[in-house]
Amino acid sequence: MRCPYCRSLDDKVVNSRVCQDGESIRRRRECLDCGKRFTTFEYIEPAELHVVKRNGQRERFDRAKLKRGIWRACEKRPVADEDVEAIINNIEKEIHNRMDSEVTATDIGEMVLRFLRDLDEVAYIRFAAVYRNFRKASQFRDEAELLLEKD
Repeated sequence: MRCPYCRSLDDKVVNSRVCQDGESIRRRRECLDCGKRFTTFEYIEPAELHVVKRNGQRERFDRAKLKRGIWRACEKRPVADEDVEAIINNIEKEIHNRMDSEVTATDIGEMVLRFLRDLDEVAYIRFAAVYRNFRKASQFRDEAELLLEKD
């Protein structure tokens, strides 16, 4: 590891500790040339994930884009930021557990709907309206009836 102070490559690890629920390792290092200490973090780099859109186009998975879509559905609703983060974390976990480097936009949309259904029914209907491209008021009614049937 290159020292941030003198740029030397000679250092030693003086302390290591597991961080973030075992997701990373924090290492305290000491430069053998200048004697200064610095900290590094080691993470597992997940495989790059791609989303296959409905038109067949592929793009990199964008956590921020997913968050914007969910927040748009939750606008002016009593939904906490932690709840939205939990949804995104659960979706990412499900995708990574599939051990596949690609996921369809349809699969992601269905996951969002499943989590929103339990979190906030109005946000669920809003997301469904955009995701499923509602064109008539009857589609809203039908979706609301399905929601009521599951209660």
